[in-house]
Amino acid sequence: MRKGLQTRAAILDQALAIASQAGLSGLTIGTLAARSGLSKSGLFAHFGSKEGLQLAVIQGVRQLYSDLVLQPAMQQPPGLPRLRAIVENWLKWTGTAKLPGGCIMTAAAYEFDDCPGPVRELISQTLRELRKTLARAVRLATDAGQLRADTDPEQLAFEICSIYLGAQLDARMFGNPDAWQRALLAFENLIDRPGSGKASPQCGSRPAPALDGAASAMRSGAS
Repeated sequence: MRKGLQTRAAILDQALAIASQAGLSGLTIGTLAARSGLSKSGLFAHFGSKEGLQLAVIQGVRQLYSDLVLQPAMQQPPGLPRLRAIVENWLKWTGTAKLPGGCIMTAAAYEFDDCPGPVRELISQTLRELRKTLARAVRLATDAGQLRADTDPEQLAFEICSIYLGAQLDARMFGNPDAWQRALLAFENLIDRPGSGKASPQCGSRPAPALDGAASAMRSGAS
């Protein structure tokens, strides 16, 4: 059983790499068989169908996101330090995960937005959970007095997601090597602006991050 799980994990790594470059729609049993060197019948035994394979990849992305983004961020104190850690980890997660293409979930959201079924439902659930996680982190920062009391958590979470989507477009479509640096600066500007910014200079503020040292790791997620 242990060997079977190890084999499935290795296959899933290959599937994640394909989906990162070709999208979930470009991920098939045939393309995975060619990439992994396994037979189609062997892959069917693991995943059952193309849809089963796609669902397994989304679950794999969820696990990677938990391991590389959320769990490290949870080590930070509640409030702005944790919110910043989530955003910074999220912006560089594809590079940290060593995925050769862009964000699988961003592409999948556009691929399946008009395709009802289990794959779309799991994509939607995953992205909604992310939005809720961001809003919860904003609430904690507000409760700690690090953001204004009238900050709208859902609105701020929406805008953080918009920054991420914009950075993906800049990095992947336009090949902008500064996309991730600009995204971090946009986040700092967002929480500093009147109406959603810090309650006072003493409450959890810090200068905009020094980005040069992190640039190469972030660019790897766009290469």
